[in-house]
Amino acid sequence: MNQFSRSELLLGREGMEKLQTAAVAVFGLGGVGSYTVEALARSGVGGFALVDDDKVCLTNINRQLIATLKTVGHNKVEVMRDRILEINPRAQIALFPCFYGAQNADEIDLGRFSYVVDAIDTVSSKLTLIERAKAAAVPVISCMGAGNKLDPTKFEVADIFKTSVCPLAKVMRKELRARGIQDLKVVYSKEAALTPLEDERTSCKNHCVCPPGVARKCTDRRQIPGSVAFVPSVAGLILAAEVVKDLLGIGGLSDL
Repeated sequence: MNQFSRSELLLGREGMEKLQTAAVAVFGLGGVGSYTVEALARSGVGGFALVDDDKVCLTNINRQLIATLKTVGHNKVEVMRDRILEINPRAQIALFPCFYGAQNADEIDLGRFSYVVDAIDTVSSKLTLIERAKAAAVPVISCMGAGNKLDPTKFEVADIFKTSVCPLAKVMRKELRARGIQDLKVVYSKEAALTPLEDERTSCKNHCVCPPGVARKCTDRRQIPGSVAFVPSVAGLILAAEVVKDLLGIGGLSDL
């Protein structure tokens, strides 16, 4: 018996061995990515690369798995690493506390990994990561917009070119076509985005609580999206499920 015995009842010993030897790179450890990593760790995945330059912020507590009053101000990659090791002390974890983009993409060899998860919220970085993963022939799954939404039942798994409603997916479709990329597995929501009810009392622009030393603050954004605990978490769990199924060859999209 071990901490993964219940999973083995469904996935079998061979499946658990495949997950133990797999290495998954997760880019972005926010409301989506933190839940993805946790689910993968609890599924028995034995290798991780964690990529995020951010520190835990007070405003992350409502939706990010690693965010508590105790972890505010700590580097997300380090908090996530510690959490993985409390689940599986044998896990091998590489940390990349950086903002991933064209300027440093060469520093992370995607060819080392069994799977790449894109939970980044910046279009340019998403495109760089997807291009690099495709060039390295490494499976990649990407999360579209999860902010300003309230209905977790609206998420679907599809090829990017079969998506609708999601504004981020629309932008990504155009940019991927321009780059000659013909397919991409994504998790996206068909729920129309809501308009945030920002006012003087809730505005980060006038009451910034970002930890000291944060390079990219919330206030740098044109609009700060609203979010809740039960939407990005669901997207993250769906991402993890698709990664596990693909690694084991036990399901997924038949048309990808």
